[in-house]
Amino acid sequence: MPGKVLLRLDPGAVRDLASNLAGGSILISATNGKTTTTRLVSGAIRAAGQEVVTNAAGANLLSGVAAALAEAAPRTGSAACGVFEVDEAALPAVAEAVQPSALLLMNLFRDQLDRHGELESIAERWSRMLAVLDPLPHLVVCGDDPLLAALPPAGAPVTWFGIDDPSAGSASLSHASDSTTCRACGTPLQYAHAWIGHIGDWRCPSCGLARPRPDISVVDAGLDGARGSRPLIRTPEGDVRLALALPGLHNVLNAAGALAAAMALGVPAATAATAISAVPAAFGRAEAMSVDGRRVVMLLAKNPAGANENLRTLMLDEGEHDLLVALNDRIADGRDVSWVWDVDWEPLLPRVRRLTATGERAHDLALRFRYGGLPEDRLLVQPDPAAALEAALAAVPPGGTLEVLPTYTAMHEIRAELVARGVAGEFWNAP
Repeated sequence: MPGKVLLRLDPGAVRDLASNLAGGSILISATNGKTTTTRLVSGAIRAAGQEVVTNAAGANLLSGVAAALAEAAPRTGSAACGVFEVDEAALPAVAEAVQPSALLLMNLFRDQLDRHGELESIAERWSRMLAVLDPLPHLVVCGDDPLLAALPPAGAPVTWFGIDDPSAGSASLSHASDSTTCRACGTPLQYAHAWIGHIGDWRCPSCGLARPRPDISVVDAGLDGARGSRPLIRTPEGDVRLALALPGLHNVLNAAGALAAAMALGVPAATAATAISAVPAAFGRAEAMSVDGRRVVMLLAKNPAGANENLRTLMLDEGEHDLLVALNDRIADGRDVSWVWDVDWEPLLPRVRRLTATGERAHDLALRFRYGGLPEDRLLVQPDPAAALEAALAAVPPGGTLEVLPTYTAMHEIRAELVARGVAGEFWNAP
């Protein structure tokens, strides 16, 4: 709200306030991982001795950036650096206003099609943005995403990052992969390894276009189930080993992007690696809490790519699982919930001891799980999130873990219940 009011009073406020950031600014955009990566980059820059201005609560439209800049204006030091996560559709407008010194472009997946349109629509908007930004910021791009690899203009300053650990990938794409054809000639791409959805080591067999060689690459993902990861990342300054509390290959790639961005802003690799390793999970993104002697882990799952990575992470842990899955269909979630049929629930369902489905579309979830083979006696449908959380926790044995996979607005509803219990803090107080 402060940002909305400020922009109504002064439409040029963001440009004016951002120009006072002597340390420049970086905008971070993607379908998945914006909030987490913004926290990682912020931690690395703080470790280098700079003050950071950021929208840590995840308000990632122009109004959210305006609010963050306005709040920081009275205390901003001369060397302050802006680190802002930005919604994919809002990025061109925010970039025009902020005039960033760097852009971190991480991934594009199918998400909120009713709002964003198909991936090509977002990619085209980003391409037009890069064509008119003057001066062109330093680009930090995941070259493993073929949609992003085609965006930088000729001669643009680019740092490429990606994965070079064959053991972390598969030899074929999942059925839910999105951008799988060559941006130059339209030929179906070939993959030596697929990491996450359509992100992988790709090449076009027709025109020869191929994944750019990463400047920053993950050579050992170091996955350790839901407990976290210890990736080894190769940089021009030497290899660095991270110790992440964040689980999953997607978070390893987020960390590589954060490391590449921090180094592009002048932070030494060793300093950035230590700082990134110390950053806790963002609210709702692998956030862990203790409730009545039970562990609760919340894994935001708002589209097929993100949900599949969460499930793949859970599959690394042995034993049975207790799940609370929440599905809403509000504007911030996306009105169309048919994407739940593209999520690969089936490999995990035989190991589910109890699954509670909740949210405004709880019965849609229940139908999906029944078609996936989950027995009816292991499925509870409770649309009310507070009652669902209570029932799901009651079914978990003492010392056990409840894994919560919610969409965006459902995540906030369930977190509100956990805040009321005193086991979580308000999300806007995130560091």
